[in-house]
Amino acid sequence: MIQLQLGFVLQIGATLPQYKKRIQKPPAPASARPHNILMSQTSPETTIQTSVSTARPRLVEYLARRLPNVGEAKLNGKIVHLTPDASTREYFRIPWERKKTAVAAVYPEAFDPQVHPFLDITRLFAEARLPVPEILDVEPQHGIIVQEDLGDKQLRQVYETASDEQQEEYLERAIGLIARIQAATEMAHAANSIASRLAFDEAKLIWELEFFVQHFFGSFLGTELKHGEQATLKAELNDLAAELAARPRTLCHRDYHTANLVVDKAGELRIVDHQDARMGPASYDLVSLLLDRQSVVPSLAQLREHRLLFLEERRNSNLPAIDPDDFAREFRLMTVQRGLKAVGTFSYQTAVCGRGEMYKQYIRPTFLIVQQAAEWLNRFPKLRAMIHTHLKDEKLK
Repeated sequence: MIQLQLGFVLQIGATLPQYKKRIQKPPAPASARPHNILMSQTSPETTIQTSVSTARPRLVEYLARRLPNVGEAKLNGKIVHLTPDASTREYFRIPWERKKTAVAAVYPEAFDPQVHPFLDITRLFAEARLPVPEILDVEPQHGIIVQEDLGDKQLRQVYETASDEQQEEYLERAIGLIARIQAATEMAHAANSIASRLAFDEAKLIWELEFFVQHFFGSFLGTELKHGEQATLKAELNDLAAELAARPRTLCHRDYHTANLVVDKAGELRIVDHQDARMGPASYDLVSLLLDRQSVVPSLAQLREHRLLFLEERRNSNLPAIDPDDFAREFRLMTVQRGLKAVGTFSYQTAVCGRGEMYKQYIRPTFLIVQQAAEWLNRFPKLRAMIHTHLKDEKLK
């Protein structure tokens, strides 16, 4: 069975409420995008070869059997294609029972529902009472999963018109959900969930850092590091990966940011694009929520406030206490690693995929965020020197 990755892998985050003025307009109107799949894209390390799709005909055939009183022609007219970019699966808003709508994910091949990542993690999160979309139907032989239609209101879009107080309230609720995800760690192991068998281990973290080196220096700058520079940088990045891989692991969403949180019709936050959940450091999802895709470096005071709130939410979820100073250090290590991973993705999208109008703007501020964390740690001198040098590069302006 092929491992299929749903989601906003290339979105890499969203903006915080405190920095409302810096929020970027989404590249497409909300009406063109559904909840957990409106911006689905290929992963940065994968190139998808497009071909004639059979997704719509299969979906029409499925709906004709599911809704026999509606003719195929009428059904076809009510199906709305929701995937804006090439992907290994396609998404549609479809008519459903009782005059409602649903969202259908149509995969290129049949799959085994017992080991499908999206279904496995959805079962786990639902059992843990986490607010994920309900699975309405699965037809694995035709590669179709039908799920609840949560609407089009991504949290990052809601931030654009919400007051500062509303934004902070949403952010606090989002932080609380991270603690609830982590509280499902033992459940994931007990169920032998796919999430319990995947981890941000040393190999995974190093791969992401190598992706950064390859695509920032190679693809984006078009340069090649000298052998001595490369060796020194590699040693620092290997130390970073090893230290994070040795941290206690808990259940992580993996791509937890405001583009992957949806405000439903009742005003509740719903979690989407959770199929890549895995074990990792306790700070992972919080770093993603607070720092992904920022335009300006947030203040240390703001970050500290939200770290402490998160630790309080963990206590409220009856999770083991974490020393605030120890967590602050892990948070900054994670900031360096995930920030470099993001720079690699932004560089790849800009130089390889030709999407610089969306992604190039985040390279410089993400480097500044990484630099701030590395300086606080007083670690990684070669990395800091390289960032300092390349922040002056015209390509980053």
